[in-house]
Amino acid sequence: MESVLQQTVIEVASHVEQQLDAELEKLENLDINDYEKIRANRLNELKRMQKQKQDWLVLGHGEYSEIYDEKEFFEVSKKSENIVCLFYKDDSQRCKIVDHHFKILAKKHIEARFCKLNVERCPFLTERLRIRIIPTIALIVNGKTKDYIVGFTELGNCDDFSTETLQCRLAQSGVINYDDDLQSSEPGKKSFIFRPQKPKTIKGHSSDDSDDE
Repeated sequence: MESVLQQTVIEVASHVEQQLDAELEKLENLDINDYEKIRANRLNELKRMQKQKQDWLVLGHGEYSEIYDEKEFFEVSKKSENIVCLFYKDDSQRCKIVDHHFKILAKKHIEARFCKLNVERCPFLTERLRIRIIPTIALIVNGKTKDYIVGFTELGNCDDFSTETLQCRLAQSGVINYDDDLQSSEPGKKSFIFRPQKPKTIKGHSSDDSDDE
């Protein structure tokens, strides 16, 4: 058995070595035309990415904004592929906490449209999406509601969760691209945590961490 295992390891290592040798040979045999093609492809990709960025900015990405009615919400849904929308009420302290984090993440993740919607102005949409708990964050991809973040249960079940915590949770649904760059920042650099100056008693059932139901 040990002999068979050793032979298997040798064969795998030999195969990997052959692949590396083949790749190195390709690089060694590149001529000036090949390098020009690689450079042209790279420039085209950079141009495409820059155009995509400009298109996102034109659509309102990069800023955290408010949607004022249901008609505007449906228009936004048609234009933006990825949407992160907070359903809020004016008197909810926890909605203000989400506001703080969204302002940071909207500038960082321009691939998604960050917005908020007052449930009292949009009863039809609120009922259609079955929004029962405030705050609720709807994660919309390609015109379909893919996921919800209801209250703060998934964010540590506390008010002082970090922006990175929310960022990771959003990325799980694919609504933003997350390369873990915040967590890989300089040693000793602490993530910013929002702490309300006047904490409020959270209303609701014992298993519910929301402001309102």
